[in-house]
Amino acid sequence: MIVCGLDEVGRGPLAGPVVAAAVVLDPARPVEGLADSKKLTPARREALFEEITEKALAWSLGRAEVEEIDRINILQASLLAMRRALEELPLRVDHALVDGNRIPDGLYCSAEAIVGGDGLEPCISAASIVAKVSRDREMVELDARFPGYGLAGHKGYPTKAHLEALRTLGVTGIHRRSFAPVRKLLE
Repeated sequence: MIVCGLDEVGRGPLAGPVVAAAVVLDPARPVEGLADSKKLTPARREALFEEITEKALAWSLGRAEVEEIDRINILQASLLAMRRALEELPLRVDHALVDGNRIPDGLYCSAEAIVGGDGLEPCISAASIVAKVSRDREMVELDARFPGYGLAGHKGYPTKAHLEALRTLGVTGIHRRSFAPVRKLLE
């Protein structure tokens, strides 16, 4: 039976997409040190990302853009990103292990939701790391396009510096208008 891990990152930020990853690990090529991406240093995540993407039988990304987040809400956008990640996998899986308590609608395989799965199941940990590194790299690129917001540092999360930059510089096209701090500035 071919099993993949599914996880997403970027539910809390005020800016940028929500990004999900699907990963099918190769039992013959284990990756040591897998853990919840939030518990790893950025350098460790980067190193594990390289190892996971090199050793995995398959991996893919899915995403939901800011416009989709604002239209369907962040929970539905997160589930959509995970379904897209699964659909992008270059091989078909029999079962998906999904981090959290919700399974995306419309999956082509059976699935199981596991609360705290990114710390329990290696394939979910791998998906967590791939999604986090991919989104973080994108936020660094967006920082260059939108200077002054500090996106490379806080990755779009509602830090004091980000909220101050929003008040000073204004809301951009990468900001989630449905999120209260952004919405209040637009009113």
